[in-house]
Amino acid sequence: MPNDLYKIKKLLSTKNGTFTYYSLAELQKQGHAIDKLPFSIRILLENALRNYDDFAVTKENIETILQWKPAGSDKDIPFKPARVLMQDFTGVPAVVDIASLRAEIARKGKNPDEINPLIPVDLIIDHSVQVDYFGTEYAYSRNIDEEYRRNKERYQFLKWAQKSFTNFNVVPPGMGICHQVNLEYLSKGVIERNGEIFPDTLVGTDSHTP
Repeated sequence: MPNDLYKIKKLLSTKNGTFTYYSLAELQKQGHAIDKLPFSIRILLENALRNYDDFAVTKENIETILQWKPAGSDKDIPFKPARVLMQDFTGVPAVVDIASLRAEIARKGKNPDEINPLIPVDLIIDHSVQVDYFGTEYAYSRNIDEEYRRNKERYQFLKWAQKSFTNFNVVPPGMGICHQVNLEYLSKGVIERNGEIFPDTLVGTDSHTP
């Protein structure tokens, strides 16, 4: 375990198998006042401990989090989220960028399929739908039909992207706003990846993404 700086990587046996995790309780036993840290700071601490490589995440970064004070600090800390949440207004341009990168890689004679998001990305279509019909039982379906008609090329592009990219999923219009869909359907609480479990975290393309 070369990245287990504080020797706190543990095994958890469950009916679904055995998993590894970074135990903040073990760090507490070493004399660190983990119980005094807000839960949000503990999430950042676990994230830094798990991703420690002495390059992108250093011991100094971890010590900065361990020494957290309510007054704040001018020191930067790394954060590697478990996933990314996008909405269509700002997310579609990002998908276009990935497609452009693939096109450039192909022009250079390399494999464009190697260009993919490194972590799971969900793009939720919630900013585009207009209300043309209301007050009837068919309003919902007609508004959705109009949305697909108006933005046919956009949805063809997103359908292609979802089929072509790994780690990329599109939630179609009419399912709810991105924050609601995230909290009710996408958020897992605990992520399992390659036999390791850790808290679910994300960054979003909305300024107020939870």
